[in-house]
Amino acid sequence: MTPRPGLFGRTAAAMITPFDAAGTLDPEGAQRLAIRLVDEEGCDALVLSGTTGEGPTTSDAEKTTLVRAVVEAVGDRAAIVAGVGTYDTRHTVVLARAAERAGAHGLLVVTPYYSRPGQEAVAQHLLSVADATGLPVLLYDIPGRTGTALTADTLLRLAEHPRIQGVKDCAYDLMKSAKVMAASDLAYYSGCDELILPLCSIGAVGCVSTVANVAGSQVCAMLDAYEKGDHREAARRHLALIPLVDALMSEAPGTVTVKALLHAQGLPGGPVRGPLLPADAALTARLLETFAQATASQ
Repeated sequence: MTPRPGLFGRTAAAMITPFDAAGTLDPEGAQRLAIRLVDEEGCDALVLSGTTGEGPTTSDAEKTTLVRAVVEAVGDRAAIVAGVGTYDTRHTVVLARAAERAGAHGLLVVTPYYSRPGQEAVAQHLLSVADATGLPVLLYDIPGRTGTALTADTLLRLAEHPRIQGVKDCAYDLMKSAKVMAASDLAYYSGCDELILPLCSIGAVGCVSTVANVAGSQVCAMLDAYEKGDHREAARRHLALIPLVDALMSEAPGTVTVKALLHAQGLPGGPVRGPLLPADAALTARLLETFAQATASQ
């Protein structure tokens, strides 16, 4: 089968949600960051209110305001995908409709977490959200956080819905991913930065990247090299980014580490919301050193 690329971009940044010093949503900061990611770093999509975007701890009103602000800033130059997934089907439908009204181009919908529903319940939840708007849906398969993995059979069933058009893959199951890509036209996006190039090598069309918040141009260059057929250069660039990916994801959640780097560079970000805690000075120093080495090597 041939995947449907482009609906959710190719290099999508899993954008952090900027707050001001008091912890209040900073729409102007979000616009500045979005413009930087699109116009300077080369990202052609932004995913809002996902894991990195602190979706679980922002209010419905904040999510809507964020979508409106980012669409206003870059919505004519990048696909804006709104994270709307919750553990409550009715609430998720409300958020999906609000995102559509606010101008989002697509929806990121995570499998329901905490309740750990079975596959039929998960499928019904996701189909209900897909039926609620006219927007394309990017499924978010991240069992390490939700406790429930989408099976290959469920993914193939969901692929029959005309608006379910892609998967943000954080399942760490290349066999499952390969089976679904081989048997459907779902567009696969790596949601794990260390697997962007491996997943693209078996048919993925792009990524939803945390590291793109701080190194978007490097991620784009890696994918450019791969698409041009220069696989040796793509691998070199992939490996050069691995120390930064490791630093961003291994010592603290990506939201914490990305915001620390952005703050150190004077860029919009602000504090994290509890239960997350900010990076301390030692971690920030290590991040800055690794960032400098990774970007210099590109």
